Amino acid sequence: MFTFEQFLVDAANRGEAVNTLFEERLFDMVGILHKIADTLTAELIPYQVISGLAVLIHVEEANPEHSILTRDVNIMVRRSDFERIRRNAVKHGFRFRHAGGVDMLIYGDTESTRNAVHLIFSDEKALPHYPAPAPPIDPERKLIQGKEVMVIPVVDLIRMKLTSYRDKDRVHVRNMDAAGLITPDVARTLTPELSSRLKHTRETE
Repeated sequence: MFTFEQFLVDAANRGEAVNTLFEERLFDMVGILHKIADTLTAELIPYQVISGLAVLIHVEEANPEHSILTRDVNIMVRRSDFERIRRNAVKHGFRFRHAGGVDMLIYGDTESTRNAVHLIFSDEKALPHYPAPAPPIDPERKLIQGKEVMVIPVVDLIRMKLTSYRDKDRVHVRNMDAAGLITPDVARTLTPELSSRLKHTRETE
C-alpha cells in the first residue's frame, strides 16, 4: 500500500528536505485524489491516475530511492463521460473550470488551481503535434492511504511520458528507469519513435 507518510520517511532517509508547507500539500493532494476517486467510483465512471502522481506511486513501490515529489493530480477519463463527470462532480464539492486549454475540476470555494484535478482524455492527442493519442483506460488497483484508487499501468505511463517528452517527462522517465520499471519487455512495446526517445533520454542523463 502506498502512503505519503512512508514517502516522507523515505525522502528524509535520502537526506531530502521536505518543508512543512510541501508536506501539507502532499496530504491535501491525496485528499483531493480520494474525493474525485470516490465521486467517479460512485457513478461507475472509469478513470485512472496519470502523470507525476502515477510516477510517484509506481516508483515508490518499485524502489523508493528514486521517488520524486509531485504537485498535481491528473486523471484520465473518457470524452464520452465528460458531461456526467461535470454534472456529478458538482454534487461532491467540485466546480468545473477551463483555463489555459486544460479542463479541470476545482474542489471547494477557492479559485486557486491548487486544489484542481486536471482531466486528460483517453484515445485523444493532448496536443496536435504529439506522435500518438493517449492510451485507453485500463487501470491497476492501488491502495493509496488505505483507499483503493485506479492508476495507469507502467507501460502506458511510460508511453505517455515519451509521447509528451517535455523536460519534466524526461526526468520522470529517468526515475522510472532507475527504479527498474522500464524492463526489456516494456521497452519492446514502444514504437520506433518512442524507442528512439527512450534511447536519447538514457544517453543524456
